[in-house]
Amino acid sequence: MTLAKKVSISHQVSKISYFALLILLTLWYLVIAPAQTDHPWVIWLIHFLPLVAFIRIVIRGDARGHAWLCFVLLLYFIGAVFATMMPPTRWLGLAEAILLCVLFTNAMMFARWKSQLDRGLS
Repeated sequence: MTLAKKVSISHQVSKISYFALLILLTLWYLVIAPAQTDHPWVIWLIHFLPLVAFIRIVIRGDARGHAWLCFVLLLYFIGAVFATMMPPTRWLGLAEAILLCVLFTNAMMFARWKSQLDRGLS
């Protein structure tokens, strides 16, 4: 498989898993299991806004931005693991952890392959 094809596939999978993660977080914190407060949307915003900051980077396909996204995803992974340990959110946490692993792996490989492609390596 050529390097350009790897870049294309990893970018598409990154976009799909990124938007699936945004949808999962929205459903989780606003519909399926909202926080037991007067304003569950505040909890949702705390989880949602750091990821939304990367939307242009993910769509545009910036290698350096994908590398930074990987650092942020590590923090979300910690939260997902904690959520899997609690019975009420076990399946939501597991779904989030799987999406995070897919997104992290593809974003990391996209950053690597894209930078190699930009430098003219094959």
